[in-house]
Amino acid sequence: MRFIVSTSTLLKHLQTVNGASSSSTVLPILENFLFEIKDGNLTISATDLQTSMTTALAVESKEEGKVAVPSKILLDTLKTLPDQPIAFNIDDTTFAIEISAGDGKYKLSGENGDDFPKIPVVENASSVNLPASVLTEAITKTIFAVSNDELRPAMTGVYCQLSPQHITFVATDAHKLVRYRRMDSKADKATSFILPKKALTLLKAALPSTDINVSVDYNATSAFFKFENINLVCRLIDERYPDYEAVIPTNNPNKLVIDRGLFLNTLRRVVIFANKTTHQVRLKINGSELNISSEDLDFANEAHERLSCQYDGEDLEIGFNARFLIEMLSNLTGDEVTLELSTPNRAGLLIPQTNDENEDVLMLVMPVMLNNSY
Repeated sequence: MRFIVSTSTLLKHLQTVNGASSSSTVLPILENFLFEIKDGNLTISATDLQTSMTTALAVESKEEGKVAVPSKILLDTLKTLPDQPIAFNIDDTTFAIEISAGDGKYKLSGENGDDFPKIPVVENASSVNLPASVLTEAITKTIFAVSNDELRPAMTGVYCQLSPQHITFVATDAHKLVRYRRMDSKADKATSFILPKKALTLLKAALPSTDINVSVDYNATSAFFKFENINLVCRLIDERYPDYEAVIPTNNPNKLVIDRGLFLNTLRRVVIFANKTTHQVRLKINGSELNISSEDLDFANEAHERLSCQYDGEDLEIGFNARFLIEMLSNLTGDEVTLELSTPNRAGLLIPQTNDENEDVLMLVMPVMLNNSY
């Protein structure tokens, strides 16, 4: 089997799907790309058995066949080559691969393409179309709040709720929660599933900046994303998602409106002086004044800053992990945000002051207990 392709084109496609491959010691073939040639097209696949990605590109070839190619050595080689045509010669019996590029010749051992795991195909699937921009925004707004706790597998992914009215994406790690809802995207019938974090990270990296439509097919076990010449398949997390609506407080009489950039930069400074384990900051609100302070008793470090804000409610003192607030404010857009509070031991809500009419973003953060030493 022989084919010719441009180094830069091949590298771009390989880097798109490379994240799906696995450095598995149990199944070494997962460290390979599957190359399949048919009708002058090269289809490249990578998988870790949970998530699979395929992409296709046109190459010069009059033959058909398949081979598993070691991913790391091929990527490392292509990264160092200039943009030029590169020829692959594959022995159909030993799967030895010879690569010719310019004046160089490189040999490496491939494996039988038939031994590569079969990439799942869509069966009994329902389908919904989403613009790439909506999907990118939904992933960006939620993925940072996903839990890494393997003991609670449901929370290690993003919960997708489809309905005829809107589509909702939810992520939480029990300390913070994000609910991102799109009014302009709908499904024919109500359903829900949990998408794993790795698949969403790969999907976000592969989605183009042009606003194309992404076809999302899903059944009881898997979700399939198709756009341009890229296919991504992932196994869904088979768990019940916690009842997130029950956690969102509805009665929040204290409302603070503040400049998002100012609040964010103040927190970034103040957290430097906070305890390195808890990252605790204290928010003290009286009238139209917000005092943000932190201290690290071990090193006698402390910081105090005063900001002006619009505040409607009773005077309040509440503690938060500044890391969580910083993450949330960084992922929100708009000039101003509203922080809705009730009592010092109940969750606070961060909401953009000006929401796009098609999107509804709500971020929740749990408070931390304050010790009143200063």
